[in-house]
Amino acid sequence: MKAFQAGLWSIWLSGFILVGLSLYATQRLPSLKEQIDKPKFNYRGSGDSCSPKITIFSAPSPFTGSTGARQGLAIRSWLGLAPNITVMLFSQDPSVVSFAGAFGSRVSVEPNIDFTFLGTPFFHSMVARSRASTSDICVLIDPETILLPDFISTLNYAHKLDHDWLLIASQQNVSYLPFHLDEAGKHWLREDGKEVTTHKLQEIFTQTWQWNHCECRMLMAWNNGDVPLHTGVLPPFLFGKGVHNHWVINEAISSDYRIVFDASWTISSFYLNDLQHWSNGSVEGSSVSDFQKRSWEYEGNSHLGALYGSLFFHEANYSSLLKLFKCDGQYLFVHTAENIVYPFGYHNSVCLWKGEILQSWRKKKALACVDVIKSPDKILDCSLKDQLKPSIPLPFPFSLASLLSVVADKNKTIVLAIAGNSYKDMLMSWVCRLRRLQITNFVVCALDHDIYQFSVLQGLPVFKDPSPPQDISFNDCHFGTKCFQRVTKVKSRMVLQILKLGYNVLLSDVDVYWFKNPLPFLYSFGPSVLAAQSDEFNKTGPINIPRRLNSGFYFARSDGFTIAAMEKVVKHAATSNLSEQPSFYDALCGEGGSNRVGDNRCFEPETNLTVHFLDRNLFPNGAYLGLWEEKNVKAACVKRGCLILHNNWISGRRKKLERQVFSGLWEYESSTRMCLHSWHNKKLTTYL
Repeated sequence: MKAFQAGLWSIWLSGFILVGLSLYATQRLPSLKEQIDKPKFNYRGSGDSCSPKITIFSAPSPFTGSTGARQGLAIRSWLGLAPNITVMLFSQDPSVVSFAGAFGSRVSVEPNIDFTFLGTPFFHSMVARSRASTSDICVLIDPETILLPDFISTLNYAHKLDHDWLLIASQQNVSYLPFHLDEAGKHWLREDGKEVTTHKLQEIFTQTWQWNHCECRMLMAWNNGDVPLHTGVLPPFLFGKGVHNHWVINEAISSDYRIVFDASWTISSFYLNDLQHWSNGSVEGSSVSDFQKRSWEYEGNSHLGALYGSLFFHEANYSSLLKLFKCDGQYLFVHTAENIVYPFGYHNSVCLWKGEILQSWRKKKALACVDVIKSPDKILDCSLKDQLKPSIPLPFPFSLASLLSVVADKNKTIVLAIAGNSYKDMLMSWVCRLRRLQITNFVVCALDHDIYQFSVLQGLPVFKDPSPPQDISFNDCHFGTKCFQRVTKVKSRMVLQILKLGYNVLLSDVDVYWFKNPLPFLYSFGPSVLAAQSDEFNKTGPINIPRRLNSGFYFARSDGFTIAAMEKVVKHAATSNLSEQPSFYDALCGEGGSNRVGDNRCFEPETNLTVHFLDRNLFPNGAYLGLWEEKNVKAACVKRGCLILHNNWISGRRKKLERQVFSGLWEYESSTRMCLHSWHNKKLTTYL
């Protein structure tokens, strides 16, 4: 072994073979023996002359006011760096679409990722969409970060590394920028119109060179190969709300799939200091109290950072992170904790091994470079471990009334879902489907603490039932059980409460799959009409026969007749030993159907409410026409013109889930806590 090591030292000295490098999961660089034993990576050098395709991904706020101006300046600085750069903006805001239109194909808008009900994008969905792109290099960046040309040269260098990598770079905080970009976005000009060289700009910012790895604003880039960034699952962090950058870096280092290095010394990036209007933190012009109301988003990220991965138990040390530095025009990887410099692809570079000079070319210059990197004011360590909170209750600040005012549509209509923790995956599949249909006016009533916490972390508008039913079974809460009876009686009680607050309600069980938005059709029923699904399964005959009103899907208007009728239902259900559904029929259609009118209606004489049983071809239940047994359920329903399809008339949670997942009417990936999108690889994991 000694002879072999001596031979290797000789090869290094002659400069014919490039230095190998591997990283421990603990961030320690390998010893000489370990470099022999472990796989190596090399630098391909100038032999690969193709410019990599670079896509910069970001999630801007609406392009209004000073925030819009800062974002516009930043994006123009990105596009002016090189023609091989394209930009993808994650947003559903029309102002972002309008802004992107001015740049043609170089700037696109991607609305199909996951957002919270307040419009905050999910970081894990942004990363997944970036990974699904065809770019050679993906860059994730804050929308107000301005980039200078050394960004391109650094990425070009990293692209030639013969190994998968993850690059990070902290941004500088600039309080005043006395320059502006020309119309082409390629040259920076002084206030008097004279051009400022890139070198001069970098020199100016170097004089006030300070950053903090703990800040949310951090540039991340990686080569877009098949190797994942880290082991395990990226939790549903909210973008720009803390923890997520630090968490990814920590897991990437621990996983040892990629070289992880800090390029803060070779990438000049900065943002204008405007704490009052930080994009992704608050809306332009919002007050301090508004910002405090959104503290739950930061608390949620801290909660997730503690529950997922290893950050809560083992935190990487930034001071020992491999750093990329440019010395005398040449790139060097530096491990400051052990005084090691790794030159890749340059035979005349200096290599220090624990203080020993292996080559003396420009020795003083190299040592001076290392001293600059190790300067205390250039290395700011970061620790977030104390901020991680695994068991705190999340401070979700919304009451039912405040949620309704935020999410209701222009007709003051709310779509209401009620769920317990046993149905959280089905709830999310239902939510994802509504999101795909661009239906946002829904709220969730949580039957227990677990589903409430889950819904908050998933960005749902959720409220707690003030008098939740007890002893809700995880698997045995299906039709006919005592658990089912307790749960169903919550629905009419919550609907009545919302009606009294002045909002129309479409109550939908989470096992109802929506093919189209049914609200335009349901609005055709006027006041004092309750439109409900029929549970009748026979193909012919009346659909309003006794006990065939399905209380899992109905539309109720907020008018005096409907409110009075719902009060009758709630009162009847409170004294019944059965579920809510029989109370609906008996209270409104009369026991035995004494209030029936024709084949599809009932008339309640005390309140003057008409109950209309919906056409089953448009609103089929789970037993009608055997639709769930069709080889292609979706095609059969679309052909018939279904607006929804209810996954009822089946006993047991597992069987219900199996039927919906295997039919293809499933919109959620539980392993990643992410909605399935058109760009997503739809490989469903086990849900049961």
